[in-house]
Amino acid sequence: MKCIYCSSTDSKVVDSRPTEDGLSIRRRRECVVCGKRFTTYEKVESPMILVVKKDGRRESFDVEKIRHSLIKACEKRSVGMEQIDAVVGRIERRVYNTLDQEISSRDIGEMVMEELRQLDEVAYVRFASVYRQFKDINTFRDELNKLLHD
Repeated sequence: MKCIYCSSTDSKVVDSRPTEDGLSIRRRRECVVCGKRFTTYEKVESPMILVVKKDGRRESFDVEKIRHSLIKACEKRSVGMEQIDAVVGRIERRVYNTLDQEISSRDIGEMVMEELRQLDEVAYVRFASVYRQFKDINTFRDELNKLLHD
């Protein structure tokens, strides 16, 4: 690991501990050359997954897009960031657990819808209105009726 102060590649680990989420390890390092300390994080490298968009384009899976969509859907609702992060984590695990190198944006959207339905009904309807591209009030009402019947 390269020292951020003197660029030496000679450092030693002084302390290691898992992060709160348990997905990475925080390492406190000390540079052998200049003696200054710095922190690094180590995590498992995720496999490359491509998202197949509606128009056939492919792009790298980006969990931050899901987080951003959830934050937008939950805006002005009583949903905390811990809850959003938990949902993001569950969706991310599901995507990686498919063991496929590609997943459709439709499948990811449905996962988000399932999670939002459990989390907050208003956020669910907000997300659904954009995701399903409601064309008119009747489509919107049909989705609300499905929610009420379930």
